Amino acid sequence: MTTIAEQDRLWIRRYHPRPDAAVRLVCLPHAGGSATFYRPVSAGLPASVDVLALQYPGRQDRRNEPFAENIAELADRVTSVLLPWADRPLVLFGHSMGATLGFEVARRLESDHGVVLRALVVSARRAPSCHRNESFHLRDDDGLVAEMRELSGTEAAILEDEELVRMALPAIRADYRIAETYVWEPGPNLRCPVVGLTADDDPKVTVEEARAWGRHTDGPFAFHEFTGGHFYLTTSQRQVLDLLAEAAGVS
Repeated sequence: MTTIAEQDRLWIRRYHPRPDAAVRLVCLPHAGGSATFYRPVSAGLPASVDVLALQYPGRQDRRNEPFAENIAELADRVTSVLLPWADRPLVLFGHSMGATLGFEVARRLESDHGVVLRALVVSARRAPSCHRNESFHLRDDDGLVAEMRELSGTEAAILEDEELVRMALPAIRADYRIAETYVWEPGPNLRCPVVGLTADDDPKVTVEEARAWGRHTDGPFAFHEFTGGHFYLTTSQRQVLDLLAEAAGVS
């Protein structure tokens, strides 16, 4: 049986541990992403926020583990991992696929464990009730790399390195599959505040689809639009960090 300590080692990366922090921010990566994407978030937030970045199975140091079969399975596992960390207020911050995952984790924490988040921050993702028929995960390798280039979510140098691309593609394809086959099941609204973030030139989500997150909570809903594409986070880092601090209640 996997112990809590082993679970933490597998799933959770703390680049700047702050055990005395008043609140914890949990970062959930995008499709094909990894915990390392959130190192700048960990470095950029004040010492009063303990930042945890999740590492999904099937990538980097977890590359020999099987991928999740669907969002529901991944949400169940993440919820279990996070419960021991819910001894203080939690904020979940999910980008793209991570936003959908964060929503499902928030649902489980509330309905099954009575844990209401301080906030759910959802970025670059349409609301769960806004469905699109997408099948990028069925493209061949060249087609999937073309999609990555369009979104500008991966360093150009990595996309030109055949060996690195070959290593990354299985995780990207697996994540795209579970994101694109996700189907929202209606249920009780969240009780926690939700903060929606999006960009004005993101091909994966319209402003209307992003605003629709407000339908999924009975708590306060705030919405912020940035200039840029799907990975506007990299060009609007300071503004995003300020919003995360505000959501955590430490601004």
